Amino acid sequence: MLVVERSSGTLRDLQFRDLPDFIRSGDTVVLNRSRVIPSRIFGRSESGAVVQLFLLKPVGDLRWIALGRPGRRLLPHRTITFQRGLTAKVLETLERGERLVEFGGLANNQELFAFLEDYGHVPLPPYIHRPDTELDKSRYQTVFAHERGSVAAPTAGLHFTEEMIERLKAREATVAQVTLHVGLGTFQPIDREDFENHHLHQESYHIGPESWSLIERAQRVVAVGTTSVRTIESASRSGQLDGETDLFLYPGARFEKTGALLTNFHLPKSSLLLLVCAFGGTDLILEAYRHAVKARYRFFSYGDCMLVT
Repeated sequence: MLVVERSSGTLRDLQFRDLPDFIRSGDTVVLNRSRVIPSRIFGRSESGAVVQLFLLKPVGDLRWIALGRPGRRLLPHRTITFQRGLTAKVLETLERGERLVEFGGLANNQELFAFLEDYGHVPLPPYIHRPDTELDKSRYQTVFAHERGSVAAPTAGLHFTEEMIERLKAREATVAQVTLHVGLGTFQPIDREDFENHHLHQESYHIGPESWSLIERAQRVVAVGTTSVRTIESASRSGQLDGETDLFLYPGARFEKTGALLTNFHLPKSSLLLLVCAFGGTDLILEAYRHAVKARYRFFSYGDCMLVT
């Protein structure tokens, strides 16, 4: 764990087990409890060819937005057949090549989630060059994951164990759990120079009244992951504890609630890196990244973490 102190600009090489040393009485640690769903499923087109659907987001009972391969076999009005009599009809093609599909053969989304647990594949990040395994269903998941809906893990939370959470509470900190269902848009590369005009996909979030009360009363909010930041900052700006957010935080943005941030190391040209630069200061964060590269920190989903205080 690389510790970055904003006030002094100092960098310290420590271990994640040292995190409680930086937690104070009166802090509230915010965790994203969204659960990754095994959202990649394989079926057969009407011609018998193998096709893949990558379910992104429900937009109604048994209606989902999805990506599909190969796209030429997923035109409107085409039907895909899966195991156990499940079907998916392509209703329309959306912008960015997404499909709106409607499932048949099941009663509701709860039955579809059960199907995914049996037959779905974990949507590992594309830079992990191997097929998913049964072990990924537990490893690519935080210990506090509960609400199903993400297509990527809130990776800063992967470091935590139940024991670590108890150690934070022993420091007289409180723990608030929020939900933001992570979509692919969070990881979409920014391919334009005027990055402030980049638009994120909408993602669903929820904060329970008890958790929001802890956040409001906290002497300092320690957000675990950029998704926790976007959740609490979205709620603070909108006044809504439930909703959809496309909040894009980049250098120059103000942070109304976040006082410290635990995060993994992110890909270049990503909205995630810009958020961290906005919070820690661009020059300091880029210096921290150069140090992390030199010190051989591991980057990305299963990598090491950085605490910005």
